[in-house]
Amino acid sequence: MKLTLAAAVAACAGLLPSVSATIYYAGVAESSGEFGVWSATAQVGTGLPGRFGVDYSFISNSGVDIMTEKHKVNLFRVAFLLERMCPLSYGLGAKFNETHFDHFKDSIDYITKTKGAYAILDPHNYMRYNDPSSQPFSGSVIGNSSDPTAATTAQFGAFWGELAKRFADNEKVMFGLMNEPHDMPSSLNLANLQAAIDGIRKSGAKNLIIAPGNSWTGGHAWTQGGSEANSNWIHKLVDPLNNTAIDIHEYLDQDFSGGHTACTQDAAKNLAGVTAWLKEHKLKAFITEFGGSNTAACVTMLNDMLDYMAQNEEYIGWTAWAAGPFWGPNSPCCTDSKQLGSLEPGSKAADGGPSLYDTIWVPVIAKKVPAKLQWSGPASVNGGALSSK
Repeated sequence: MKLTLAAAVAACAGLLPSVSATIYYAGVAESSGEFGVWSATAQVGTGLPGRFGVDYSFISNSGVDIMTEKHKVNLFRVAFLLERMCPLSYGLGAKFNETHFDHFKDSIDYITKTKGAYAILDPHNYMRYNDPSSQPFSGSVIGNSSDPTAATTAQFGAFWGELAKRFADNEKVMFGLMNEPHDMPSSLNLANLQAAIDGIRKSGAKNLIIAPGNSWTGGHAWTQGGSEANSNWIHKLVDPLNNTAIDIHEYLDQDFSGGHTACTQDAAKNLAGVTAWLKEHKLKAFITEFGGSNTAACVTMLNDMLDYMAQNEEYIGWTAWAAGPFWGPNSPCCTDSKQLGSLEPGSKAADGGPSLYDTIWVPVIAKKVPAKLQWSGPASVNGGALSSK
């Protein structure tokens, strides 16, 4: 009999000694690979394929250097677009734009091989494919059989099988299956995720997989939504290697969007439901997006949130939102659209003043990076040996 992911992990848990809460992986999301496609008129095809280094990029090597050497982080979540990896002329699947893939692989190799850190591959597509011009809402939902233009669930599985095969020999690469699925049946999200897991494992890749929920994979909403709630679905995933963690996003503003300056939502309180669900099903999680402004309330809540993860063994890693070489003075989070820069080292606000790197990363988030993290061995839901950088 084939066990579900949750059942298999639970079965093994009784054979292992209990362990204290540990963060094995900590760092920052790298956002710029999804840039250059927005269209005010929703013009399909805008910015595709795009010019690498002009319209989009993946990382700044110098920024990664500072994050790893000065701040001792060991994890980077690197965004890319499916439509660039698999151009519309090809369709979603196992045929890639090899030039684009090479640029992406160069960035992942720099993080993992040159700097010795870990990387999450992040298709930043909201479980959609074919039109990123008005993300996060444009494009056809993958697997939507009523939409003749939609990529199929099988195509999504084929894509992940191919991508996994290409990184199977790099144990420091993690596969983040999709950024923030939303506004779709939870059964379809489950089917797509399962197809991806199946494709990855059939490719021979043993890498750690990180699977998101529906509803923007928000931790606060994990048990909400009646029959559509993530808590009714995501534990049904089957991974024959039992090496799949859960992907959670959690912002601190009024609507959990990360768009506002004021922090009014206490993460420790709002994560209680998903934490209990993780505990019930013996699952581990990463919070791969979170953030806040530099108000006193946000500083308190960010510290509390980072402490909460460190104190609950269900959480094994995190990446703050967001750094990236193409943000310039613009802000990825939590400023009511004010241009206060990003978490990218060296970035500045539009007026030349301190950026979120200076006011949030350095004095708040960086101080919560554990002194010891995993720096060697395969990424795993069980973590690995801890050491200082």
